Amino acid sequence: MSLVLGDRSWLHSTVNSISVPNPGKSRNWTARLLMFLCMALLIAVARAALDDVQAVSKEQLAKFDKGPTSIDVSAYPAGIQESYTAFRQKCSLCHTLARPINCDFALPDEWSHYIKRMMYKPGSNISPAQAKKIYQFLAFDSYVRKKALFDDKHSKADDAGKADADARVKELLAAFPPK
Repeated sequence: MSLVLGDRSWLHSTVNSISVPNPGKSRNWTARLLMFLCMALLIAVARAALDDVQAVSKEQLAKFDKGPTSIDVSAYPAGIQESYTAFRQKCSLCHTLARPINCDFALPDEWSHYIKRMMYKPGSNISPAQAKKIYQFLAFDSYVRKKALFDDKHSKADDAGKADADARVKELLAAFPPK
């Protein structure tokens, strides 16, 4: 048998000579194996990326955990003082209070995302009403106590981010006017 580059009949005859009991099942099995290998690779890449993010986060968390563990809220409005109580009770169950007190979150949207994430952690048992109080305290506190950080992040936000932060702060200050 002579091979001609343009003639692929030798390939077809070789493939056709392989006996497969049920070609449909064989293809299905091959496709499943290929899909499994792709998913395993995707999971491995995602885990590696997550490990990198968590390593950075662990360093940041260690830094935040070393700061003050309480805030003097005596000058805050009564409603925010009540929200501080809810914050202390719920958040201290899973981590130090120093972590949220000293972290670099300042904009209301950052707190909103963070609190929603905490709500869904197993064992947090943060109800939507408690989450709202915690958000009110942390957003108000950041606007007052972390004013320089708030202003810096606000100045770097896009127009939509600035408008969102302004609206949320305006709503907080209307509900809890500073003393």
